[in-house]
Amino acid sequence: MNRPFSKSSAASASTASLLPTTNPRQFSDPKTYSVDSHSSTSHPPSLSEKYALSPSPASWGAPLDMSYTEPDDFLHNPDPKRDRINDRGGTIFTARGLANVGCLVVLALGIITLFAGYPIISLFTDPKQTTQGGFNLGGINATGQIPILPGNFGLIDKDTPKEAYTKKSYLLDEEFVLVFSDEFEQEGRTFWPGDDPYWEAVNLHYWGTNDLEWNKFCFTGGLIEVMVRLPGSSTISGLWPGAWTMGNLGRAGYGASVEGLWPYSYDECDVGTLPNQTYPGTRTPIAAHENGDPSHGNTLSYLPGQRLSACTCPGEPHPGPARADGTYVGRAAPEIDILEAIVENGEGHVSLSAQWAPYNAQYLPNNSSGNIVVDDPLTVINPYKGGVFQQTTSGLAATNQSCYELSGGCFTTFGFEYRPGFDDAYITWYNNNRRSWTLYAPAMQRDPATEISARPVPVEPMYIILNLAISLNFGFVDFENLEFPATMSVDYVRVYQPKNAINTGCDPKEYPTAAYIETFKEAYTNNNLTIWSDYKQPWPKNRLMPGGCD
Repeated sequence: MNRPFSKSSAASASTASLLPTTNPRQFSDPKTYSVDSHSSTSHPPSLSEKYALSPSPASWGAPLDMSYTEPDDFLHNPDPKRDRINDRGGTIFTARGLANVGCLVVLALGIITLFAGYPIISLFTDPKQTTQGGFNLGGINATGQIPILPGNFGLIDKDTPKEAYTKKSYLLDEEFVLVFSDEFEQEGRTFWPGDDPYWEAVNLHYWGTNDLEWNKFCFTGGLIEVMVRLPGSSTISGLWPGAWTMGNLGRAGYGASVEGLWPYSYDECDVGTLPNQTYPGTRTPIAAHENGDPSHGNTLSYLPGQRLSACTCPGEPHPGPARADGTYVGRAAPEIDILEAIVENGEGHVSLSAQWAPYNAQYLPNNSSGNIVVDDPLTVINPYKGGVFQQTTSGLAATNQSCYELSGGCFTTFGFEYRPGFDDAYITWYNNNRRSWTLYAPAMQRDPATEISARPVPVEPMYIILNLAISLNFGFVDFENLEFPATMSVDYVRVYQPKNAINTGCDPKEYPTAAYIETFKEAYTNNNLTIWSDYKQPWPKNRLMPGGCD
């Protein structure tokens, strides 16, 4: 409850106060108090009023006289005599000043050099790295990783014997030099993506490639030789081992990347670049619809047309190069096989072949005037010539029956030698270290029936594929008698080229690939994209198609 103060209560309160003893304010009512008059003995209105200093500093007792000397005056009072001695006449160029300024200059120059000078100096002094025949700098693989292969990074394996550094041409009186080799002698090598500079193992359903060096090492022209032991037995069919090469613009097993590029080898703008080798809205040429593939209504071709052709309109996606008139050089992903092994009638054989597009009428090359020559009595021209998805030129050769995993276990050599282009161009294959058969460029000359021009022996940079697969499309699969696991063993891979025609690398200036692959990278890295339309990219316009280049 509210009660008025009394004198006794005020006195009691004052004894506990830190303030000077004064009389309390007198209240006439619990809710009001008198402020009309109060004596000097009453409480001050506030603490600031109590502790306020006098306006005169003299009353504080401090020595404020200018003549009074304090102990620290020398620190802040100027002394001309003393200062002149210390500053040597007052000049600003003192040792201390110069040291301070010099330190700042050094720091400023260091910062400028770090952020401006170093990049400029590096631009002109750093050594220029080379791809060493691989796609990336230093010859490393396409993922940019470097393997643990101490002291063995070069294109020529240090384990290759010196006597293998040269090799005599199988067809010409000429000596070739070694430009790439892999002896596979390094223990513990693995071929997961990024593990190795030249090889990468993959396991793809249907496309059938297990070990390839796409975009790592490529070569154009020369001789490639592999020494292998074939898997399984020479008497039981069903396995499909292969060693082959393909143009770098197509990645085997990645369907979107190869559609419209494989198995073309073509640099003309004509009906050969069009879908089904047929003029739009017609059934001409007649040879494109008669005497073709009997399993597909005698149609000659189901190919979608050459995607990167000499007919590609200016400004459309194309790896180039372009000619002086603005037209493009026709580009593709051709295929030349070292071997594809098959067992027929209880005997091992290899198909030594090349694949082509566009196609001849009835898939028949020009076999006149010695354009196709069989060199070995164990070799016959393969009766299979092709179908709606490829034309093939193939020699079927009996293998060394002892060089199989379960039949003798020896190793033997296979290979091919080729000269790209048209003039004096050829491909010659060999089996078990003997020349087997040869195809000369005129065999793929112009075909009036299908109205196509000559197809050159592949001029694209070619990469190497080693694979083991099973395919019902390649031959009878004897599941009952096949033994698993089955292994194709590779002793070495070696590539030779003429001394005056060394051409390695996956991105040569005459047939570049790197920029195009980088632009359309997903097509080369996503194997779920099996055709170009899966990639959701437009097909480049062809000047011969309806609408032309409009």
